[in-house]
Amino acid sequence: MKLGEELDQQERDICRTIGIVESVTKLSTMGADHSFDSNGEELYTPPLNFSMVGNGIFRSGFPDTANFSFIKTLGLRSIVYLCPEPYPEHNVEFLKANRIHLFQFGIEGTKRSKCLLLMIFPQQRSVQTIIQKYIIVFTAISMQEPFVNIPEITIREALKVVLDVRNHPLLIHCKRGKHRTGCVVGCLRKTQRWCLTSIFDEYQRFAAAKARVSDQRFMELFDASGFKDIPICPSSCSKR
Repeated sequence: MKLGEELDQQERDICRTIGIVESVTKLSTMGADHSFDSNGEELYTPPLNFSMVGNGIFRSGFPDTANFSFIKTLGLRSIVYLCPEPYPEHNVEFLKANRIHLFQFGIEGTKRSKCLLLMIFPQQRSVQTIIQKYIIVFTAISMQEPFVNIPEITIREALKVVLDVRNHPLLIHCKRGKHRTGCVVGCLRKTQRWCLTSIFDEYQRFAAAKARVSDQRFMELFDASGFKDIPICPSSCSKR
């Protein structure tokens, strides 16, 4: 197989798209997912960790049926889905009914590294000493950061979709809108020449206590020089 054909096949493996249907039909089950207040006004529920990234670009956790009414108000043209699992059927039907194109980039989630711990206790009668050893070991285990392989080529392919204004308005989401979504948005900010301080602040605002050093290291080392930047919410800090 020629090199060009191999690269084309690799790109097809990275991104799976689900086309929209030509005829739009209203889902009969949608009414069951609507919420109303005491005055009969429809209530809109944003997905977990929903936020506006910039003009025509949004981010969130996984949208559920309760969020469909809100999603419709965004007038989305595309969704960038960052998980490897198949998109739920009711979500697919919602996309089809609203002519929303789905771009799926399967990035694996957290994987705990497997460690073999060999604990050899000397023959001691002191129960306190044994307890102290257990505390040391389990503290070390709890402080280990999850092993996450961030595929740079997949992030780059996702960014190409995000940066293409023909796909806007667009929603980026993973499961909870923290790590995978945070990495894509962080790399997007690098194309906009944000300083690292602002990039990390934004990432940590969503990841909170679950922030990962590996994610921030990936964003720091990401080379965005090959991307054409777009003017979205310029950072107030100096360029870096």
